[in-house]
Amino acid sequence: MSRIGKKPIQIPEKVDISLTSESLTVNGPQGKLSRTLHPAVEINIEDNVLTVLPVDANDRKVVALQGLYRALIDNMVTGVTKGYERTLLLSGIGYRAEVSGNTVVLNVGYSNPVNFVLPDAVTAKVEKNTQIILSSIDKEILGETAARIRKVRPPEPYKGKGIMYSDERIIKKAGKAASK
Repeated sequence: MSRIGKKPIQIPEKVDISLTSESLTVNGPQGKLSRTLHPAVEINIEDNVLTVLPVDANDRKVVALQGLYRALIDNMVTGVTKGYERTLLLSGIGYRAEVSGNTVVLNVGYSNPVNFVLPDAVTAKVEKNTQIILSSIDKEILGETAARIRKVRPPEPYKGKGIMYSDERIIKKAGKAASK
């Protein structure tokens, strides 16, 4: 059985959850998120506690879906109450970023600046020209956007230049050994 799937989700006071046969909508102070549900899982809401139950507890794939949907719903509830943030750091000489509207302009060593258009659900702000702070209520879209921005210039292992997550550690390699 899924240990994560068995955990109940406490629904905060400010969050409203509406459930139909095939979708779940979470509405809170930060915004509104919805997701279609798999027919192999059931959702029960009683006394501000949400539980996810499998239709067939003997099937391993259904039990895995129970844990998946429990985690997805918990991320939705957290997103509409607190929101999520992801920080990217630019490391390198002359590397900088700026935000203009819903576009992040990245100067990361290419001959021309890279214009990265943000999805509607994600907002960005730049601090110190080298720190991009992305925020959203949808954790999935936020992580995908951060990964796509990082992919513009991933960190390289010799000098550590590139775009990296704030909690990422780059293990540097030794350069070419000097010949005798």
